[in-house]
Amino acid sequence: MDNDYNSLFYHALLDAIQASVLVVDDKLRIQSANRNFLEKGRRSASNTLGRPLAEVIPRVILENTDIEGRIQDVAKSGIPLHGQRMTYRAPGIPMRIYYYSLQPINVAGHRPQIMILLEDITEQVRLSEEVRRVERHLASVVNSASDMVLSIDIEGRILTWNLAAEQLTGFNFFSVKNTQFLERCAETHQSDVRKMLAEMLTEDSSRTAEWPLIKTNGSSILVSWVLSPMKDDHGKTIGVVAVGRDLTEQKKMELQLRQSQKLAALGVMAGGIAHEIRNPLAVCSSAAQFLLEDNLEETFRKECAHKICVGIQRTSAIIENLLRFARPSTKTDMAEVALVEVIHQTLTLIENESRLKKIAVNKQFDGKEIMVRGEPTLLQQVFMNLFLNAINAMPNGGELTIRVFQSDTEVFIEVSDNGIGIPSNMLERVFDPFHTTSVVGEGTGLGLSICYSIVRQHLGSIDVDSSPDWGSRFTIRLPKL
Repeated sequence: MDNDYNSLFYHALLDAIQASVLVVDDKLRIQSANRNFLEKGRRSASNTLGRPLAEVIPRVILENTDIEGRIQDVAKSGIPLHGQRMTYRAPGIPMRIYYYSLQPINVAGHRPQIMILLEDITEQVRLSEEVRRVERHLASVVNSASDMVLSIDIEGRILTWNLAAEQLTGFNFFSVKNTQFLERCAETHQSDVRKMLAEMLTEDSSRTAEWPLIKTNGSSILVSWVLSPMKDDHGKTIGVVAVGRDLTEQKKMELQLRQSQKLAALGVMAGGIAHEIRNPLAVCSSAAQFLLEDNLEETFRKECAHKICVGIQRTSAIIENLLRFARPSTKTDMAEVALVEVIHQTLTLIENESRLKKIAVNKQFDGKEIMVRGEPTLLQQVFMNLFLNAINAMPNGGELTIRVFQSDTEVFIEVSDNGIGIPSNMLERVFDPFHTTSVVGEGTGLGLSICYSIVRQHLGSIDVDSSPDWGSRFTIRLPKL
């Protein structure tokens, strides 16, 4: 009775093991096989137990793994064998991969037996191969990128360094691995690098920066960096991923673009100067030629002399305005200015002009005096230009509106008219020197350019919005005291 119980317990124990188990004697005949082995091999106990191992496991597998010889060695030595790999394909089912171990069983009075424990690792192998494939794919993507891609641990050491980084700097990965990233940056920026990397460990957002990177020859290249926190499975920051782009060619292109823009602006300015000065000089030249003639009537002589004086004055005014535009005042002793008072004074100067042209002046102030830092005469010149431009834009009369209001940090001055407006294709050029929409001979095209320069000198900005349907609106923003 005890033997039956022990036998049942023995087989129940084997069947409870999740791995496949075979027990063979020293003659390589199968004595026991658990349910796991029989199910995976699609075999029954009747055609498995008592059969030679060669009839249960294909001969080709036995030969390639030499499992028979190893079983006999374990039976003789009594020393177990662990961690051997075996590939097994049963009829009609896909290939399976196992790790097998051999454990000797020695019972007094009985022939030695060997337990074969087969652990199915097919899925683990498949997953590991998939992981390796993904890793190879990601590595290929990173190395194929034209931008530098590197990872840095929480100590600031370089963990990965792609092919683009090697090509741009000349340092291969093995020479920079586990070295400090900030040591690869220019010394003047190392404190900034250290500070940002420390901040990245406590923040979840990406950061951008421009740091020069040192090359093997000692020179440096300016690199635009995008840094992102690198997280583990628990969301903890374990490092930083840095993507860098070489800005050398971009900076060259920007320099060339700025140079071409300067040349284009210089060409426009030269053309404007030539156009504005040529007219008064032509009048002066013509009048001077008349003065060279004999028997010139006194009245006509005085008229020629007057034209020469007017032409010289006009030319001098053009040059003075041009110098004022090109070299705005560099005075730093700006004082506190009562802005509304300056606007009132300027309106007084144009009062007669506005009355003659039937212009109604609408003042919208908040009732409080607003103080700014600046030079009253320069600010008055800005307002005078804007007021006169607005009046000239309303040849048949209209309304000039001056609105002043403020925020916590800025003061806003809006100068609006309901005149003819500015065509949309000219809006972007209204502050360009010598660009004017006035009638030829009535303006130099420097007024708004000078306004722009003065406002910028006062650390402010000036914008324009206009439409032929409702007129124009210029908005000045100045820092509030």
